Amino acid sequence: MSLSPTHLLIALQHADGQFPSGGFAFSQGLEASSSLAGKLGPFDFADFVATQIRHRWADADRVALVRAHRLAGDLDGLAELDREVEASTFVEGLRSGSRRNGMALLTTHGRLGTKGASACRDMVRKGDACGHLAVVQGLVWQALDLDEATAVAIGGYQMVASLATAAVRLGLIGAIDAQAATARALPVIEAAACRAVADDEALRSFTPLCEIAVALHGASGQRLFSN
Repeated sequence: MSLSPTHLLIALQHADGQFPSGGFAFSQGLEASSSLAGKLGPFDFADFVATQIRHRWADADRVALVRAHRLAGDLDGLAELDREVEASTFVEGLRSGSRRNGMALLTTHGRLGTKGASACRDMVRKGDACGHLAVVQGLVWQALDLDEATAVAIGGYQMVASLATAAVRLGLIGAIDAQAATARALPVIEAAACRAVADDEALRSFTPLCEIAVALHGASGQRLFSN
């Protein structure tokens, strides 16, 4: 993957954790899994990240992002893909987190004038689409003229970086350990990203312990993150 300086700078801007996407409120099951370790078995941050990459992101979020990117702004096609993501995400906490993150990203890009973002946001508000994060990522990064491989790399990096940030906020690891864990995860992202995706590839994930933890987490009274 070779990017022009312009496209590299755009990719860095949109991969930056300071880019306003709304993800700070969600831990993607990290908080639930770590707090329920006594009930669900030992918790290890590095293992949790690797499981999320291999068994959710690689075959679900990454696939949705790639398929959305290839739709090149086709809003009807994006809405159909959105409904597929909705149907394939079993736990409400993960569904709602994905929708809220996606809507936050759409709102930001709408205000920035990214092509298709405002129209897609209007569809979500009318109930004609769900606005799941991976679908929105594919839409807006394609509109910014970032190629498929770059969009996938940003998506994978953001997922791991957000988990590392959440782990630091929860006091599970320190800032240096977070960077070390992120570095170890990058080759796992790269390996997953190299797998081909068919235009009609089904979305698949298998993270049962995380999903159980999120479901139990939803009934708990005190928590830092929404999921």
